[in-house]
Amino acid sequence: MTSYALATVSADGLPKQAAIVVDDKVVPLEALVAASGEAGIARGASVLSLLEIWDAAEPALARLAASAASGAAGLDIGQVHFHPPVDLPRQIFCTGANYRTHVVHMMVDTNTAPEGVEGEGIRAWAEKMMDDRLATGEPYVFTKPITTVAGANDTLILPANTTKPDWELELAVVIGRGGIRIPREAAMEHVAGYAIVNDVSARDLIPRTDYKLLGTDWLRSKGQEGFLPFGPYMVPARFIADPYALRIRLSVEGQMMQDETTADMMFDIARQIEYISRYSRLLPGDVICTGSPAGNGTHYNRFLQDGDLMIGEIDGLGAQRIRCEAARA
Repeated sequence: MTSYALATVSADGLPKQAAIVVDDKVVPLEALVAASGEAGIARGASVLSLLEIWDAAEPALARLAASAASGAAGLDIGQVHFHPPVDLPRQIFCTGANYRTHVVHMMVDTNTAPEGVEGEGIRAWAEKMMDDRLATGEPYVFTKPITTVAGANDTLILPANTTKPDWELELAVVIGRGGIRIPREAAMEHVAGYAIVNDVSARDLIPRTDYKLLGTDWLRSKGQEGFLPFGPYMVPARFIADPYALRIRLSVEGQMMQDETTADMMFDIARQIEYISRYSRLLPGDVICTGSPAGNGTHYNRFLQDGDLMIGEIDGLGAQRIRCEAARA
């Protein structure tokens, strides 16, 4: 079977539309359907509409991908603008504190520990806390507004209300079959594919200092416009042999910051789907951000600045190139 990805693209003379990506060639879905007479895909279908009928759409997409690979006219991958592959997702769920090393680093870097625990004792305490949480705890999930979603190569405007904008490159799961109260053993049947996301976060806006009992404020810290670059495309799950063996890398101005694998993920994808769907119905086109590996700005005491170039990659899922720009008055 021809390996392919799904994208939403535009280009000179080409309005925004769904496309199939094979190797470094981008072929508009509309053109493939028209040329092949494929009955399984409606003319003008979006990636979201395909996800709504994913079980039926997948065989038809496989046939179209084979046609694209065999010589259908297309554009070079550098000729198109990649919009979010699902433009736009219905719901966005983020699993926080889900990479063991990342959380341990955060505890050590911020000296977060019970009274009397200091120095290297903080690391030992944090490691035990993570082991206990994995053994007896549950995932921790919050949501992001869909207005955070941006394309993989769009400029990231750094808002003036934060001095510590940070990166979190993550593996995203795209839902192709919805449901409520999904059992863990059936959860992976609901996954259509995988993509890259960057859960941009304003670190200094996370804690509520005006009323500490409120704890964290995810709206202002993670919900600002453009705070979720998504894509460049979605790779169907069948082409990712092991989602827990993917290398995640992010550099800022040429300095490697994140370089970890998904093997450090604590609560696996099935467990996350089980937990989320216990409380909220999952819908086709939903995105689950599965957690950030170690190597965020807090660890380096280095945050995003005007002019910075972030390059993020995950094995088999392409790359993001994001230029940062300070908000102008």
